Amino acid sequence: MTDAQHDTKTLLDPAVERFIEKNRLPHMLFYGPPGTGKTSTVLAMARKLYGPQYKKMTLEVGNHIHAIWLTVFMQLTQHAPSYAYQLNASDDRGIDVVREQIKTFASSRDLFSKPGSFKLIILDEADAMTTAAQGALRRVIEQYTRNVRFCIICNYVNKIIPAIQSRCTRFRFSPLETDQVKKRLDYVVANEDCKITPEGMTALLKLTKGDMRRALSVLQACHAAYSDDGNGRIDEEAVYNCTGNPRPADVRSMVHSMMKDEFTTAYNNVSAMKLAKGMALADLITGVFDELDAVDFSPEGRIFLLDHLAHTEHRLSTGGSEKIQLTALVGAVQIAVALSQKKGKK
Repeated sequence: MTDAQHDTKTLLDPAVERFIEKNRLPHMLFYGPPGTGKTSTVLAMARKLYGPQYKKMTLEVGNHIHAIWLTVFMQLTQHAPSYAYQLNASDDRGIDVVREQIKTFASSRDLFSKPGSFKLIILDEADAMTTAAQGALRRVIEQYTRNVRFCIICNYVNKIIPAIQSRCTRFRFSPLETDQVKKRLDYVVANEDCKITPEGMTALLKLTKGDMRRALSVLQACHAAYSDDGNGRIDEEAVYNCTGNPRPADVRSMVHSMMKDEFTTAYNNVSAMKLAKGMALADLITGVFDELDAVDFSPEGRIFLLDHLAHTEHRLSTGGSEKIQLTALVGAVQIAVALSQKKGKK
């Protein structure tokens, strides 16, 4: 049941383990940030439910012009099959996918199924479904509870209607701890003959923020780009080059200019460096936030700056001009400095 890639004992929550052992699996709602193991957990659960043969019985079917990929897992027991049906709900957000595909699968019953056996329907990225589709799904959940269990996976639980939330046992997936991500990255580095410096590993862990999927993707990109370059080692520079994030040294230089130089000079310096380095202002705001701990601001100045960073980021996300928002950022930093100096004189 356990191998080097999928350890069901570590993936499955103890509560889920007990549900499986007692054959009393409820409808479940897995939610949390991307790359935290939601889909891996439910696949480990399906593996434990249906045994080691489910991989051999995997069937992928394309449907409609959207090429919806449906994965059906079957375990052939001595007398009867069990089923798990996986659907990426964001591929088709409308009500038809519930009425035509999910309802058809849920309503079909096997003549030789054991008493108490059930099918498993996995809905990934369910927060992309329309409200009407979720309403139809709620009725399907009610109607076929006797022989079907639903596992609904999403990033934003607030986008799932309350009627579905109340019918599911909820499991929140938090960002992975740094030690957990590092352990898996160390395993991959050792097995793929990948060379990475301690500084490169630190940068990788910092930038991916507990997202295992992104950490592995960035590591793969760095390995592909730098494996034949010189000594083939992935360092901090390589990680920042592959991710496109602003380097801490560049951010510190910009923050220093915004704090110490006159407004026009600071704006011109930051604008020129931003253009030369190809930075997005949203990434610069994140970098400024990360550097705040190293800057000596008074509580009033820090609160003011954090509030304005949030407003500037929001305005950018709604289509605001980068030039205007950069002006606002420089002004906010200089006002925060003035507030801190004023507090220090009292």
